[in-house]
Amino acid sequence: MAECIRTVNCKMAPTQEQMSEIEDTLKAFTDACIWINSNVDARIRNRVIIHHFAYKDVRAKFGLSANLAVNAITRVAGNRKTAHLNGSDVVEFKPTSVSYDARIFAFRELDEMVSLTLLRSRQRIKLVLSDYQKDRLKGSRPTSATLCKKGREYYINIQIKSEAPEPIHTNKVLGVDLGITDIAMTSEGQSFAGEAIKDIKNHYASVRQSVQQAVSKGTRSCRRRGRQLLNRLSGKESRYQKQINHEISKAIVARAQKMPAMVALEDLTGIRVGVNKKAGKDQRRKINGWAFYQLREFLTYKALAVGVPLVLVDPAYTSQTCHKCGRHGIRKGKKFSCPHCGWSGDADFNGANMIALIGLHVGQPRGPMLPMFQAASGLLKARSI
Repeated sequence: MAECIRTVNCKMAPTQEQMSEIEDTLKAFTDACIWINSNVDARIRNRVIIHHFAYKDVRAKFGLSANLAVNAITRVAGNRKTAHLNGSDVVEFKPTSVSYDARIFAFRELDEMVSLTLLRSRQRIKLVLSDYQKDRLKGSRPTSATLCKKGREYYINIQIKSEAPEPIHTNKVLGVDLGITDIAMTSEGQSFAGEAIKDIKNHYASVRQSVQQAVSKGTRSCRRRGRQLLNRLSGKESRYQKQINHEISKAIVARAQKMPAMVALEDLTGIRVGVNKKAGKDQRRKINGWAFYQLREFLTYKALAVGVPLVLVDPAYTSQTCHKCGRHGIRKGKKFSCPHCGWSGDADFNGANMIALIGLHVGQPRGPMLPMFQAASGLLKARSI
């Protein structure tokens, strides 16, 4: 049985004394991560081996409890593995979050509090909960959480684990084509336009450019205020994008659940690498600001929570192949036409239907339409998740 994990972000209302100890805990945890990463051979990524080399020193040097020390080691190991996969260096550790497990964290539903082990003591901290958060947390027994600092506020991200429902069995597929002009287009013709997001991003890009020009010629205080303004703008833009992606993913999964159908989504992993080498500055900004992976993650966990299967398919040639006859067509901007069968229409709609057709044959290698599409474009590289 698959496990469904949801995170509930809750604002904390600590006292002044608790705030002081939270700050000390954040600093000690971060210092421990930095020390571990600096003093244990960078080639070691196994958590158990890092624990063998670093645990006693971390406890002695930074005053962390046993579980906080273990969680610091786990975080360093995880960051090293991620950096190794990405072919990059470990990202700099900052005093903005601490990982908690069941032994050093507890949620008290009746009191609307969390109990946390901090640097010097165990503290019960009041939460500020909305009705939505209360409903999500009701009756749950979370065993892990992350304490976070955002600006001057403190939050606790509580992870709730539950068993996902059995996946529905269906022969229907809802294909989803992702893009910038239209963020998403389904094989039923439902379109989620990206004009509003594009306008917002262009606005923020223009503001950032003007602020950066002013900062480059200003005084020290002007530069400081400029950096603060840029940080605020960045947060607003990302929050807006996140909200839009939530709305789109919710609508797509709801439609698939109602049909019922599985969702087929194009796998765009690595798309930025090729585009960034060829595209101009403006096009690179649009591509790099396109939060398609976030949308994919939202679709994945929302689909899992309601038992809607989701498959990823190779996007190669899906925008150039006619979904009616499986032959190569002509795409010009948003228009697609097939010189073989005569079909013409929206290019994203055609791409979504091609994705649906490929998704239909994932796990069905002897499907009747497979040879035609395989011969036409070699499309059937897909994997299920």
